[in-house]
Amino acid sequence: MRIPCPHCGSRDHAEFTYGGDGQPVRPDPSADDETWQTYVYLRANPRGEHAELWHHTQGCRLWLRVKRDTVSHIISAVEIAGPWADWSP
Repeated sequence: MRIPCPHCGSRDHAEFTYGGDGQPVRPDPSADDETWQTYVYLRANPRGEHAELWHHTQGCRLWLRVKRDTVSHIISAVEIAGPWADWSP
């Protein structure tokens, strides 16, 4: 599988580290234990298009939000995640 990094171009997935599900939103620090347990441990395992986080560990070291089909592995969208998302060359 090749991941099109917005900064480095198309690269083999071996250059990246999978960062998990890109959907969950971190709860407020004062949230109850049940909310934190759900956030940390419960994840969907969808069939089809899914948002994921990938870290380009052997490249630009940016975190990417990747929309990937879990059946065909076709990547439909990639964007920079985090404070660098608004960065432009």
